[in-house]
Amino acid sequence: MIIDTHAHIGRLIGFNMPPKNLLYSMDRYGIDFSLVSNIEAAEFDHKGRRLPFFLRKSQNKLLRETLAFAGENADRIGVLPWMRIYSETPDEEFLRLIEENRALVYGLKLHPFHSRVAPDDKRLEPVYAVARRFGLPVVSHTGGCEEARSVHIYNAAKQNPDISFVMVHMDLGTDNREAFGLLGKLPNLYGDTTWVPLKTTVEAIRRCGMDKMLFGTDNPIDGKDTLLHNKTGDRSLYQEYFGELKTLLTQEEYDCLMYKNAARLFGIKVKED
Repeated sequence: MIIDTHAHIGRLIGFNMPPKNLLYSMDRYGIDFSLVSNIEAAEFDHKGRRLPFFLRKSQNKLLRETLAFAGENADRIGVLPWMRIYSETPDEEFLRLIEENRALVYGLKLHPFHSRVAPDDKRLEPVYAVARRFGLPVVSHTGGCEEARSVHIYNAAKQNPDISFVMVHMDLGTDNREAFGLLGKLPNLYGDTTWVPLKTTVEAIRRCGMDKMLFGTDNPIDGKDTLLHNKTGDRSLYQEYFGELKTLLTQEEYDCLMYKNAARLFGIKVKED
């Protein structure tokens, strides 16, 4: 059993991830369930520039589109609504969509790099109210700019102890030391493996416990074979997670990382062999 807690659909800012690519990848590489957010909710480009008006879609429209995909694949796909935290707050329609489709929604997604708002900013209070109301974990990209540093999601987790938070990437593009240092300090703060070196994940499990890390990939960000190779054809990091990692962890540790922690945290039903 493998649960990928960090997958995408959508086409924007140089990425093209149609739903069919994700489903193909899941079939080919043995992913049983994926939690999906729609990249078209991004508000800023990679250089921190606000996206032009004609590229913007409303939070509710994107949620409806993502729910439609999940509804057609409910046994394999769950929704993490990508919150447009710079320009929108959850309105009554958003709340209604969550309530009516609660079985398909497993958490809320923040992307401080593409929204330029830190998780500990007071503007996030309406988002955390939604998480609290529906019992949803909050996952957040970390890395790439000040607003996306892991310390800000740590602060949010400390201020909201009744909500679970996940540090996606553990500070992408760094040595992961800052995020790693925060991981064990709060019971409601977790990390994920997206582009995290294998040795860092193993060290996190050894130091912080086997319940603190989740398997995530960004699939299919590098194309439908993201889990096999990158855009230049080099072997994917995730092949190490599927292969070498099994020799470095106990079976229970491996199962916790690859699906049991996600099942517990997000309330995903799993079929044990």
